[in-house]
Amino acid sequence: MTMNRFLLLLCVLTTTLVGCDASEKAPIASAPAESDRIVTLLFTNDVESAYDPIPAFWLNDVDMIGGIAELTTLIDSIRETEPNVFLFDSGDIFTGALAKLTEGELAFELMITMGYDAMAIGNHEFEYGHEIFEWQKNRAPFPVLGANFFYRDTDHPYAQAHTIIERDGVRIGVIGIMGQDAATAIIPSYIAPLDVREPAAAVQKSIEELRDQVDLIVLLTHQGMTAPMQTDAESDPRLQRDIDADIALAGAVNGIDVLFAGHADAGTPAPVVQPETGTLIMQTYGQATHLGFLQLTLDGATGEIKSYDGKLIPVESSKLLPDPRILAKLQKYREKHSDIMVKVGSTEAPLVRRYIEESDVGNLFADILVAASGADIGFIHGGSLRKDLPAGDVLLVDLLDTYPFVDDVNVIEMSGHQIRRALEQSLTFERGLLQLSGLAMTYDLSQPKYSRVITLQRNGQPVMDDDRFTVAAAGFLSEGGDLYDSFPESPVIRSVGKVSEVVVQYFRDRELVTTPVRGRQTPVAGSE
Repeated sequence: MTMNRFLLLLCVLTTTLVGCDASEKAPIASAPAESDRIVTLLFTNDVESAYDPIPAFWLNDVDMIGGIAELTTLIDSIRETEPNVFLFDSGDIFTGALAKLTEGELAFELMITMGYDAMAIGNHEFEYGHEIFEWQKNRAPFPVLGANFFYRDTDHPYAQAHTIIERDGVRIGVIGIMGQDAATAIIPSYIAPLDVREPAAAVQKSIEELRDQVDLIVLLTHQGMTAPMQTDAESDPRLQRDIDADIALAGAVNGIDVLFAGHADAGTPAPVVQPETGTLIMQTYGQATHLGFLQLTLDGATGEIKSYDGKLIPVESSKLLPDPRILAKLQKYREKHSDIMVKVGSTEAPLVRRYIEESDVGNLFADILVAASGADIGFIHGGSLRKDLPAGDVLLVDLLDTYPFVDDVNVIEMSGHQIRRALEQSLTFERGLLQLSGLAMTYDLSQPKYSRVITLQRNGQPVMDDDRFTVAAAGFLSEGGDLYDSFPESPVIRSVGKVSEVVVQYFRDRELVTTPVRGRQTPVAGSE
C-alpha cells in the first residue's frame, strides 16, 4: 500500500534534523474503528556489544543508561502491553572484547534470546572478515538482510535480500541494505571479495516482489555519515549527524512505509517524514541507550496508515530489572573467557576519547604505536577508539574494548606531503580526527576544507613536503580505510603485531601509565 499523504503533516527536513515535535507531525487520530489494526514496531541500531549500563553524565534526569539485559526487559514489557509487536535491528551488532573472542557468536546468542525478527548488515559485522560473518549469521533464526551485497563481479548474492514476517494476521515485508559509504569503514581486505552496490535498485526490486503480499514494507538501512564514537555524542551539537542519505533513498524508490536507519547514530526523537513519499524515518543514538518505538494504526477498510506515534525510549537502567536470561548468557561467556578480567596495568587518571579533538586515549595509543615500532610518527584513527579508560586498575577487557579490532601495527614510509594530505582529510571531521604522535600541528577550521593545516612540525622543525618519515599506523589506515588514500600509496615495510597486543604489552611493561601531555593538535584562536 502507499502512504496516505493527506493524513501526514510533513516536517521541514534539514541536515541538522531540527525537526517537528511528534504532536505536530502525527495525524490527528480519531478513535480507532473496530476493524482498524495497530502495529507496534520496535528497533535498535549500532548496539556494538554495549552490554552494560553506563553513567548518563550528559543527561540531567537519568542516572544510568543502557544495558542489554535492561533493554530486553523494556522490550518484553512492551510486548506484554502493546499489540502486534515486531523487533528489528539496523546493523552493527559486533565489536568489543567478547564479540572478538567469540567471533560474533555472543551477539547472535543475545539477539536470539531477545526475539529479534530481522536485522540489516552493518559494517562492524565484517570486523573479523566476510567469511566469519557469513558463518556466524547462519546461527540466527531470524533473517540477516543485505539486498545490495553480491560476490564481486557476479550476480550471486552474499545475503538474503528481504523477508516476510507475519504475526496475528499482520504481514510485514522487510528489506535490508548497507550504504556504499559504510563499506569504506571496513578494513578493505576484509570485504574485498564482495561488492556493495548502489542500494536504490536493489530496494526497488525487493519492493516489487513484496508489495502485493504484505500490509507494510519496512526498510532497514545502514548508511550515511559514520557515527562519532564519543560517549556523550548525543549532547554535543558539533557531532550531530544527519539522515540525508536515508531521506534521499526513501525518495528515490516507491513503496517504503517505514525506514529504520543505522550507522550515523542520528537520534530522531520523533519520526521524520519524507516529503515526497511519506516514508516514516527513525534512528536511535546507538549503543543500546534508547529503544526505538513506532506504533501505527492501519485503516481497517483501506489498509493505509491512519495515524502513528513514534519516540525514542531511554533505557533507564535503574528503573529496569535486568533480564535473568540475558544475564545468564553474559555470565556464561564471561566465565568462559575469564582471562580477560585480569589486571594488566594502572593509570594515574581517567583517559577519555574525543571524536573531533585531540584526546588522552588517542595520544596514548599513538605513542604506543611509536614505542612498539620505533617509527618517527604514529597515527591512530579516532573512530577506532571505542571506550574511555578508567583511573586506577586497568583490566585486559578494558583495553580490548577500547581497541576491539584485529588489525596489525604496520610501518610505512610517507612524505611530508602525504602526511599533510592525511591531516587535511582528518580536519574535515567527516570520519573523526586522526590521533597522532611525533608531530605538532595548528589548524584553522574557518578555512576551506583541505586548507586548514596552518603549521606542522616535528621536534620543533617545520615538516616539508619532500621530507620522509617512517610512520606506524593501524592496518585499517595503512590499507586506506575511511578513504585515507595517502596511506596505501606506501608499501608496508614491516608489521610489529596486532594493535591490541602491543597496547596490552605496553601496559604490562609499566608500573603506571601516565597521561600524555596535550598540545599536539591546536586550533588557532577563534576557529574552534
